[in-house]
Amino acid sequence: MNGATEVTRRRVQNGSHSKLASDKMAEPAQWGRAWEVDWFSLLSVVALLCFAPFIVFFFVMACDQYQCSVTQPLLELYGGETTLLSIWARVPFVTWSAAKIYAVWVIFQVVLYMCLPDILHKVLPGYVGGVQDGARTPAGIINKYEINGLQCWLITHVLWLANARYFRWFSPTIIFDNWIPLMWCANVLGYAVATFAFVKAYLFPTNPEDCKFTGNIFYNYMMGIEFNPRVGKWFDFKLFFNGRPGIVAWTLINLSYMAKQEELYGQVSNSMLLVNVLQAIYVLDFFWNEAWYLKTIDICHDHFGWYLGWGDCVWLPYLYTLQGLYLVYHPVHLSWAHTAAVLLLGLSGYYIFRATNHQKDLFRRSEGACAIWGRPATFIECSYRSADGCAHRSKLLTSGFWGVARHFNYTGDLMGSLAYCAACGFGHLLPYFYIVYMSILLVHRCVRDEHRCGSKYGADWKRYTDAVPHRLIPGIF
Repeated sequence: MNGATEVTRRRVQNGSHSKLASDKMAEPAQWGRAWEVDWFSLLSVVALLCFAPFIVFFFVMACDQYQCSVTQPLLELYGGETTLLSIWARVPFVTWSAAKIYAVWVIFQVVLYMCLPDILHKVLPGYVGGVQDGARTPAGIINKYEINGLQCWLITHVLWLANARYFRWFSPTIIFDNWIPLMWCANVLGYAVATFAFVKAYLFPTNPEDCKFTGNIFYNYMMGIEFNPRVGKWFDFKLFFNGRPGIVAWTLINLSYMAKQEELYGQVSNSMLLVNVLQAIYVLDFFWNEAWYLKTIDICHDHFGWYLGWGDCVWLPYLYTLQGLYLVYHPVHLSWAHTAAVLLLGLSGYYIFRATNHQKDLFRRSEGACAIWGRPATFIECSYRSADGCAHRSKLLTSGFWGVARHFNYTGDLMGSLAYCAACGFGHLLPYFYIVYMSILLVHRCVRDEHRCGSKYGADWKRYTDAVPHRLIPGIF
């Protein structure tokens, strides 16, 4: 449908070009998921499968029962003042109302994704939408995608605001009011999607040559087997679940928190406005650059399993929005100096994040024939082989922000993450979970990405790391 499902195979046909690439690769490396399933990796996977759902539950429960204190429930449990059973007894369970809300939400996003080809790229200068090529997979396949996330986001939010302003079909606090029952629904979808993708990889994989079986059922379930699972020829699991419904919901969840704060206290705090604005900028940037996202690690390297399926359905909407949830219970009013400092930090982080990614995108589109910071781009030429045996050439940028550090876009991302947390003041630990988590996530991504690149590019990667020695922070890491 809409050309979104075509799969093309592009091969290097020029014999002399292949020979040149082969000569530069004494030992062609395996490209794709590079981690060996050692005991540490296996224990980490099992720990995440067991404890990640409880982490989400703990933070949501802490706000619902302990006014967002993360220490009080632990101290009460330690002191015998409460028990796990008594905490569990106070937890709202799934309701038919929440189940219907969640089902309508997911179906609505599927319909927008499936049935409305993008038209915004025809009317918005600079926006790249419609049918776009993804990156080459390890097996040498290039998938096509229908990029319409910005359109879906706009339609969803226009309808939300129209309802809040005129129609009143439902309360704008509907998400907050059903927050814990909706959490159980999100878990059902997350586990169902992960399990379906797991079974599908064995029975009817979309591209068998891009499947990775490790021999360990836990690792396969969590990290995924299929690279780009699809249903039929149009529904791409990675693109849909990475962007919809979780990221589209992110800003709606914040709007619902803001409506609840106004309902409870008669006004909206400047901290709540700040969190809404800064996170909306990030979400809009994601959808404006959704075509660029096809070249990022989630699409280019990660297989689709529980890590992405459950994570996008549960972890993202419930833990990435903790700042807004906290501010419902604690409406912090920031001084002008504090507000200005947080806004400056957030916007500076966003600028670094976007400018760094823009430099890479410009470099990629121009195949290196561009200027970065007023000078011709510098780069390291690399060669690699895909799993089908074909030789390819690539370039690694070493100028601009990419000459400062190998993952300087992550540095900007961390600055923005810290700004979201700092907008909540310094009264509780809970809002700062996000910066702790993002630091762990992005440092791990640095290591994971560089391990894969080392396997993919071999000696050429060593030349690149010699040219750009720092990962995130020049002189430190």
